[in-house]
Amino acid sequence: MAPLKPVWRRPVLYSVPSANALTFNQSHREYSSLRPDQIKLEFIIALNLIPAAASVALRRGAALAAALLLVSCASEPPRSLVTPFPPVTKQPLPPASQPVQPQARQPMRGVWLATVSRLDWPPVASVNGASPAERIRMQQQSLIDKLDKLKSLGINTVFFQVKPDATALWSSKILPWSDMLTGRIGEDPGYDPLQFMLDEAHKRGMKVHAWFNPYRVSVNIKPSTASELNRTLSLHPASVFVLHRDWIRTAGDRYVLDPGIPEARDWITSIVAEVVAHYPIDGVQFDDYFYAESAGSLLNDSQTFSRYGQGFASKADWRRHNTQQLIEQVSRTIKQLKPEVEFGVSPAGVWRNLSHDPAGSDTRGAAAYDEAYADTRRWVQQGLLDYIAPQLYWPFSRQAARYDVLAKWWAEVVKPTRTRLYIGLALYKVGEPSRIEPDWTLQGGVPELRKQLDLNESWPYIDGTILFRENYLNQPQTQQAVSYLKSRWGG
Repeated sequence: MAPLKPVWRRPVLYSVPSANALTFNQSHREYSSLRPDQIKLEFIIALNLIPAAASVALRRGAALAAALLLVSCASEPPRSLVTPFPPVTKQPLPPASQPVQPQARQPMRGVWLATVSRLDWPPVASVNGASPAERIRMQQQSLIDKLDKLKSLGINTVFFQVKPDATALWSSKILPWSDMLTGRIGEDPGYDPLQFMLDEAHKRGMKVHAWFNPYRVSVNIKPSTASELNRTLSLHPASVFVLHRDWIRTAGDRYVLDPGIPEARDWITSIVAEVVAHYPIDGVQFDDYFYAESAGSLLNDSQTFSRYGQGFASKADWRRHNTQQLIEQVSRTIKQLKPEVEFGVSPAGVWRNLSHDPAGSDTRGAAAYDEAYADTRRWVQQGLLDYIAPQLYWPFSRQAARYDVLAKWWAEVVKPTRTRLYIGLALYKVGEPSRIEPDWTLQGGVPELRKQLDLNESWPYIDGTILFRENYLNQPQTQQAVSYLKSRWGG
C-alpha cells in the first residue's frame, strides 16, 4: 500500500485575508487511505431507536419510542419511519450574579484517538494480508500497547473515534461495520472494538468518550467510493448512502448528510442513543464537522432551504438553527437514557472575532459561528453541554489567534455556567518546522508546551487539556515533549 497522503481541507476565507489572518481549516486533520480493493456499498435502514435502547430508556423512566425498520422493496425505494423524541425540560442556568464555583475533580488529561483513514488505529498492517485471527490479535495488542503508554504518561481519558464516517466501530443495528477494521464495509471484524477499548481502558482506571463525526459519509467522492457504498445495498444494515440517497450531498470533497433535513438529524441522534444505551461509555463527543464546506466544494442545500427555511432571515441563520437542533436533541436523548454520560463538543477555537461581534475574542480568524454554522457559545450558555473542548491549536506568539487570549476568553464563557472547559492542544504541530509558528520547534517544542499547560492548570475555569492526537506521541519530532509530559503528568 502506498503511504498515506494528506488531504487538506481547502481554507475558506472568513474575512479579507492578511498576513496574520487565519482561515477556517479543520485542525482535526485527515488523510485519504481508501484503496481500490476497499470498495463498499450503500445502505437501507430507518429507525429512531432500536428496541434494546428503548427498553433501557423505559427502565430509566424515559419515554423514548423505538423503531428499527429494514426495508427492501423492488418496486419502491425504502422509507424511513422516524418518531419524534419527547421534550426534556432544560435545567436552568445559574444566575450570572451567582457564578458556579469550579468543582474539585481530577483535571482532564485526554487524548484523541482517530480511526478515520486509520490515522492512529487500527494498524494498517493488520488489514493488509493478515489472517482474521492475526488481524484481531494485532488490533487488540495495538490498543493494549497504546493504553499502557497513555497510562504511563498520566493520560486519564481517551476520546475514541467510533464513527469516523457512516460506519461503526461497534456492533450496530444502524450502521454497517467500518472498513477501517477489515478493509470491507459491513464485514464483521470478529470482535467489538468499542467494547474491547472500554474493557481495557476501565481496567486501567481510564475513561472513554465515544467520539462521533455526525454528518460525514465518506472521506472522498471518488467513483470507487460511490461504488463501494452502493454495494452495501444487500447488507443488513446497509449504508445510509443507499438507504436515504436523498439525504446525501457533497461538501468539502466528501459525501455528507444534509444537516437541514430533520429526519437526518433524528437518524444521527438514534445512532448516539444506540451507543449510550448499550455500552458503558463515560461520554459522547462531537467534533467540529457540522457544515464542513470548502471553497471549491460548497454544500448545495438550496432545495432543503426552500423546503425548511421559511421564516429565517438568512440561510446562515437557518443553518445555525439546524446545528442547534441537533445539539439539543442529542443532549436531551443522552440525559434521558443515562444522565451520568457526559456530552461535549470540540469546536474550532474561534467562536467569533471581536471585529464582527462585541462578545467575540480579540482574534483575526475564521469563526465557527460563520463557517461551520455552530453557535458554540450559545450551547454553553444554555447548559446543553457538560463540557466544551475548543481546538486552540496556536502558540502564544500567533497574533491572529493567541493561545492565551482564546483560552481566557473561553474561561469567561464557561464561568457563569456548569459547563466544563477542556482545551484542545496541537500536539501534531510540536517539532514541525513552521515559518509563522516557529515556537513549536524551539527546544523540541517544550517551552511552548509548558506555557500552555501552565496556563491551563492555573487559570480558573479551565479544567484540563486534550492532545491532538495519539499517534503523534510516537513520532520522533515529539519525543522531547513526550518526555516532558511524562515528567509532568506521569509522576
